[in-house]
Amino acid sequence: MKTKILNIVAGQASYDERLVHSLEELDKVVKLLKDQGKKVVLTQGVFDLIHIGHVRYLDKAKSYGDVLIVGVDTDALTKKRKGPKRPFVPEDERLQILGHLRPVDLLVRRDNFENMDDLVELVKPDVLVVSETTKDISDFTEKMKARLGHCCGEIIALEPQATTSTTARIRTLALDGGKELAEKVQVFIKEYLKSEEKGGIS
Repeated sequence: MKTKILNIVAGQASYDERLVHSLEELDKVVKLLKDQGKKVVLTQGVFDLIHIGHVRYLDKAKSYGDVLIVGVDTDALTKKRKGPKRPFVPEDERLQILGHLRPVDLLVRRDNFENMDDLVELVKPDVLVVSETTKDISDFTEKMKARLGHCCGEIIALEPQATTSTTARIRTLALDGGKELAEKVQVFIKEYLKSEEKGGIS
């Protein structure tokens, strides 16, 4: 465990060392980091179809402390929150992508947590970083501070770090895909009608 902590602090931890497999392990790691005087930052989300906005967001989050912990919604939790068609990228792949980003020090699956507060209360971060666009935190500002102030030192809401978003990108892909399919259907219908005029498809 000590070697793991040293590697995390030094920014040399492997993906396997960055991924926390249980709440008990997370609790121990966080306590050891705080005992060393490290400022712990927590953020969380789905991180589906990771784009430049996510990378900038994580980089900004890390700037508020020494160690950045990222809670990643499992596939089951994502479906519950965002609908049966999400996520597009499976959790294991999302975790590995995040684990290879420089700002991310620790990763934990957020599966047993019904809402954002549970992980915050477990980690008790020095800084909690949230996105202004997250629907789950629409009651941010005074209400959120009143609710979570007892278990975190500071709450920071970041504005979108890019002009695009996962939702916007999905919408674009869907529209582009639908347009392409419609064009192919039109071509097929024209060819079919022509063949019918000539006596049928051979």
